[in-house]
Amino acid sequence: MADRKNTRARAPRRTAPLTVAGRGLACTVSAAVLGASGFTWYEYRSLDSGIVKSAALAEAKKNAPPHLDKSVNLLLIGLDSRKDMDGNDLPKEFVEDELHAGSSEIGGYNTNALIVLHIPANGGKVAALSVPRDDYVQTVGADGKMHKIKEAYGIAKDAAEQKLAGKGLSKPELERQSREAGRSATIQTVQAFLNIPIDHFAEVNLIGFYDIAKAVEPIQVCLNHPVDDPIVARTATREGGGTGLKLPAGISSLNAAQALSFVRQRHNLPNGDLDRTHRQQAFISSVEYQLKQQGILNDFGKLQRLFDVVKKDVVIDNEWNILDFAQQAPNLTGGNVEFNTLPITGFKTIGGQEVNTVNPDLIKRIVQQLFNHDPAPAAPAGGGDTAAPGATDPTTPAASSPARERATVDVYGGSAAGESKALAELGYQAGKVGEAAGRPKATTVTYGSGAKADAQQIAAHYGVTAVAAAGAPAGHVVVTLGSTFSASPTTPSPAGSGPQPADAAPDPAAGLPMQGPAVKAGGIPCVD
Repeated sequence: MADRKNTRARAPRRTAPLTVAGRGLACTVSAAVLGASGFTWYEYRSLDSGIVKSAALAEAKKNAPPHLDKSVNLLLIGLDSRKDMDGNDLPKEFVEDELHAGSSEIGGYNTNALIVLHIPANGGKVAALSVPRDDYVQTVGADGKMHKIKEAYGIAKDAAEQKLAGKGLSKPELERQSREAGRSATIQTVQAFLNIPIDHFAEVNLIGFYDIAKAVEPIQVCLNHPVDDPIVARTATREGGGTGLKLPAGISSLNAAQALSFVRQRHNLPNGDLDRTHRQQAFISSVEYQLKQQGILNDFGKLQRLFDVVKKDVVIDNEWNILDFAQQAPNLTGGNVEFNTLPITGFKTIGGQEVNTVNPDLIKRIVQQLFNHDPAPAAPAGGGDTAAPGATDPTTPAASSPARERATVDVYGGSAAGESKALAELGYQAGKVGEAAGRPKATTVTYGSGAKADAQQIAAHYGVTAVAAAGAPAGHVVVTLGSTFSASPTTPSPAGSGPQPADAAPDPAAGLPMQGPAVKAGGIPCVD
């Protein structure tokens, strides 16, 4: 059904009744924090053996972009489904009466939350990116056509069900296999859209979010302005909606049902779905803060309830070793996560549905710059035992490594001077600048001996692949700006500040054209 515009603002639109970013990330962060708290081997085995595992990563990894380091990209999927794991409708009295989430026929299998967590190889701030659910993109693993990104799951699931029909599968097995196709299509579509590999994923749906919130309630959230979202009854001529949420400005303590309303409110928000995305990010931050600050991690009863929720409601990939991942969990706590929302370029009606228009090239460049901002590993300082070439200590922040001389970067083509300056401000040595002979359509990055690591980082910055060139001077990277190149989404350093040192750690998202302000974890952030 086509979405309709919110009558109170120019940009917002009426959308499907459930957005669930909070539930996926909240559960994943909860599980990770449990690991960081040092839970017992028995508890770990109980959780690992009971959780639902998926093989949906297998196909996605065949065509995934290469990794430039040992960082981890984790995709969190919030599934807008009023079905249980076996494909049965959730109880009407629960979905409609208690949660005011519409009927079981609403929602289908849209992924109304897609959030990628980038966990750096050497520690440091975790970058979390929300992909707006209505972004109009090329799907992969679905039907290969342009759709809202949220629809890739349902399209692939429906196609798989048709293929499997008549094979005598039970309803639960048919549901399981067709959902695997949906997960795979979602992962592949996100990989292609952002041009990054997905290493792990976690999925949870409506009942999972509610159960998580129930296990940790009351949950504190903060609003910049009071809200009143009355329920509107559905009629033959009106779809209805509303969550029933009524809260004052400032901090409020919510029960599980109110928490669901908080992350799915769609009326009376200045920027519609885009503001609701910030609600979801803020909810995740609040849950993480509560887990850490209010002693939940030391409350065996609540811990056990969280374990039970994870085992019942969450699906993770079968390559995810929870115990290993627990070692990275400190990166997800203590205000070490910053949420941003990828930008859109506008709205358009296509096939009767309103979609977000996007600039795919800009999206890729933003993601590459944000996710690959770490400097290349430093060479060992000499003397004694040394690590293997390129190896890094995952427990040591990059800033603690000795700085090394970065590659010299020669830039050719239009805007060469500006790009040379921008790259120098990222810590590289400025080289030659000039016009390009026989300028290519697409930007290219080549390198001489000894400059491979920096060339890979620079190529990622432009969303291309670095190539060794016999004619390139040793220690040099050559950037040839293509005819379709537009200025890089970076913010120059303040006047007079000079180039940043190789081991500097500026905010990697500063200056990037995100959709609205960042939501920073480590407390209870206030949002609209």
